[in-house]
Amino acid sequence: MSIRFGIDLGGTKIELISLDGAGEELMRKRVPTPQGNYPATVRTAVSLVLEAETELKAKATVGVGIPGSQSRVTGLIKNANSTCLIGHDLKGDLERALAREVRVENDANCFALSEATDGAGKGAKVVFGVILGTGVGAGIVVNGEVLLGPNAIAGEWGHNPLPLPRKEDLPLPDCYCGRKGCIEAYLSGPALAKDGENLDRYEERLARALAGVINILDPDSIVLGGGISNIQRLYATVPLLWAPHVFSDQVATKLLPPVHGDSSGVRGAAWLWGR
Repeated sequence: MSIRFGIDLGGTKIELISLDGAGEELMRKRVPTPQGNYPATVRTAVSLVLEAETELKAKATVGVGIPGSQSRVTGLIKNANSTCLIGHDLKGDLERALAREVRVENDANCFALSEATDGAGKGAKVVFGVILGTGVGAGIVVNGEVLLGPNAIAGEWGHNPLPLPRKEDLPLPDCYCGRKGCIEAYLSGPALAKDGENLDRYEERLARALAGVINILDPDSIVLGGGISNIQRLYATVPLLWAPHVFSDQVATKLLPPVHGDSSGVRGAAWLWGR
């Protein structure tokens, strides 16, 4: 039986899931992330894999989702919310410890891959998977493959400017990335809270931002993830609001809630090895 391990290497917890070829969950383990300690983080991830293989009596492929990405220049981790990962050869360190190839990918890309493989976007040719949580990110899956790009930034939608700023969008808010007016600075969970949970304004901004994605990528499905994806009214309201901003006489793109919810990231890490 072919077994895939997915690891979600988050800031507060490290989670491992084991899937068979049909996507059935065989096992799940979760432990706290060693705070600010890179060597201990690597050791913890390796221990999870070895313990799971002992329990299942089988060797598995390993995919890892992280809140950052690998530099195409150095191979080292960059842009990671878990700052202890930055500047380290995570892929190489895991491969040396486990004596096998390990695939490492951004957690938003893992989310998109999960929902495209056997989630809300199953069967769609182009899926745009959005994370709306503490931060704002996205991943793109085309014909079942994660789109990365030569700079490894495909899907970095959250750090584009919010289109067509209105009076109520000014002054442009600061973003942690050093820019002003980023989509993340308007659409993250903390941004919504700062705006007094004004859902009408949030929906209109989300619609404007996603209309730009539709005009460029024209995806079959847009799947929302993160805590804000649990607001059910978004799925009815936002498609009505994006229509005037989309350069088409009709919009067939579907806005969908995730099937796997909080498990999409770790499942997507497992699917980095395909079905």
